[in-house]
Amino acid sequence: MTRLPGWERALECTGAALDRKAYDLVVLEVGRLTTIADYFVVCSGRSDTQVRAIAEHVAAQQASRGVRPLTVEGLEHGHWALLDFGDVVVHVFYVPAREFYDLERLWARAPRADLPEPFQSQARSQKTGTENR
Repeated sequence: MTRLPGWERALECTGAALDRKAYDLVVLEVGRLTTIADYFVVCSGRSDTQVRAIAEHVAAQQASRGVRPLTVEGLEHGHWALLDFGDVVVHVFYVPAREFYDLERLWARAPRADLPEPFQSQARSQKTGTENR
C-alpha cells in the first residue's frame, strides 16, 4: 500500500508516545476518507498525568524538528488531549474517555496501519503489559 504524506510524522509521533509508555496505540489511515488528516495516532494513558506527559512529549519531539501543532486541545484536563499537526492528529485518551468516544468505531472504515519494528513490538507489549521494566 502506498503511504500518504504524513506517514513519517505519524511514526515520529508514535515513537514519542511509546517513549512515555502510551498503551493501546493504533494508527488509523484516515486520509482516503477525510480531508481532516492523513493519519490519526490514537493511544491511552493510565492517568490524567500520563495523558498530559504523553501529549507534551509528542509536542516537544515535533518542536525539536521545527514543527508546531496547529492546535492543542484538552491538555489541561488530561482526559483527552488532541494535537493537530495537519497531516497527523494525535489523540491521547484517559481510558474512560477513550471508551466513551470510541474513535476506532467511529472510524471503523479507516484501515489500521501496520507499524514497522520496533514500534510494532513496543505497541504490542505495552498493550499486553509485558513491557520491560
